[in-house]
Amino acid sequence: MPYKIQEIELTEPLPTVSLSPDETGIALIVRRQDKPIGFVIQALPAKTVLDGEAIGKLIAPEISTKLIQEYLQAELNVGVNQTPFPSITIAICTKDRPDNLARCLESLQEFAKQTARLEVLVVDNAPSDDRTQKLVESLPWVRYVREPKPGLDFARNKALQSANGEILAFLDDDVVVDRRWLLGLITAWRENPDAAAFTGLVLPYELETEAQILFESRGGFRRGFEKIRYGQIVTGNPLYPCGAGIFGAGCNMAFRREILLKIGGFDEALDTGAPLPGGGDLDIFYRVIRAGYTLVYEPEYLIYHQHRREYEKLHRQYWSWGLGFMAFVMKAYQTDPTQRSRLRSLILWWIKDQLKQLRDSWRGRHVLPSNMIWAELWGGIMGFFGEYRRSLKRIEMIRRKFS
Repeated sequence: MPYKIQEIELTEPLPTVSLSPDETGIALIVRRQDKPIGFVIQALPAKTVLDGEAIGKLIAPEISTKLIQEYLQAELNVGVNQTPFPSITIAICTKDRPDNLARCLESLQEFAKQTARLEVLVVDNAPSDDRTQKLVESLPWVRYVREPKPGLDFARNKALQSANGEILAFLDDDVVVDRRWLLGLITAWRENPDAAAFTGLVLPYELETEAQILFESRGGFRRGFEKIRYGQIVTGNPLYPCGAGIFGAGCNMAFRREILLKIGGFDEALDTGAPLPGGGDLDIFYRVIRAGYTLVYEPEYLIYHQHRREYEKLHRQYWSWGLGFMAFVMKAYQTDPTQRSRLRSLILWWIKDQLKQLRDSWRGRHVLPSNMIWAELWGGIMGFFGEYRRSLKRIEMIRRKFS
């Protein structure tokens, strides 16, 4: 069942890639001069051997346009602003997953050693034991804070209050950063010195199980390999900026800390944990844009995410996506009256799209089985019918409990 994940460097001869007897596919991360420029995932028979020519044919449709852009940029030698990068806090909000956290921190260690104006902050969210605290205490270059109120956006706001950096970057504890991750963020900042928020590429850490392969085959968290600058208007998208999923993923995002403080931080009634495990990243991206700021997507700002290994957990993830998305939409509908027409159109588009996916799945034309699509649709229905209001009540009870 596993898929082999392999990097391909285009400035070197294309390698021969052999699958083992238990590998049933391949995922290629394509780089040019170490910069990520493409990703290809393909099911293949076990024991398949792909020589350099076969690899070239496999990746060519994915990378040809991007490769031309890279060559042109190199020939033009476009200069980039070399203003010193501001101080940065990397915040990892975690709960009872010290093994994941240790792996994430290990991937950040070299950055912490090499960059003087960088701090790594772990926010321990309502922990049930002291394992996370003990792990962080063993790492003198990592700072520990505890947020007793359960909920990811409570933890994110704790990071916002505790950070010392001018840039606040958030990572989930189940990710590993690429060797060019920090350089990607610096590049995005230097190319867009006015931007308030940054998101980056997310590729799979592993493809070991059916659930992980299924999720990545549908597109995973990928948003492509093109740099994108999101301002107040995007031509050709009548729903912009309400369809906030286009901006990126919450497991890899960064902000100017002063802007986050100015717009009020994260909405603690979203991303609350089990009752409403989503919507917080959509909401903050949307509010950054609606406040008049710019958000930039940079593919070189790259992480690797460990997708859900179990089929049942992936099923719940699709449910939570529908729930979180619609909770965010209904919150925006209540709080941003000028966008209500677009938000109504977004809801109709989303329902039609879900029904189309169901139809395609029943006809065998969709990578996802129908029960996954139903889960997302059902989550959206629950979100539409009052989930954000219910969450506001739950969060108020939590605040009173810990006041």
